[in-house]
Amino acid sequence: MAEFSRDEVSRIARLARIALNEEELDQISQQLDTIIDAVSKVQQVDTKGVTPMSHPHSIEAGMRADVQRTTLTQEQALDQAPAAQDDRFVVPQILGEGGE
Repeated sequence: MAEFSRDEVSRIARLARIALNEEELDQISQQLDTIIDAVSKVQQVDTKGVTPMSHPHSIEAGMRADVQRTTLTQEQALDQAPAAQDDRFVVPQILGEGGE
């Protein structure tokens, strides 16, 4: 089992710009050891003959046929807009964005 030292955890925290106190360094190094141990156990499982799956259950995804349909023209889309400018909808400015 690989063990993470407090120095390694401290270095990783500094790289991630995460401030950790002494107690957190001890706690996280133990948690990382537990995670690495669990991953190594999973890697030891014989998976020969097992089909890879993205989900533990077989799922039939209901898909509709991909059918081309006509959509609104740009003029039709802007026809009922409260305000339009340069062939675009005009909306209120949000979140202090620059612009007009």
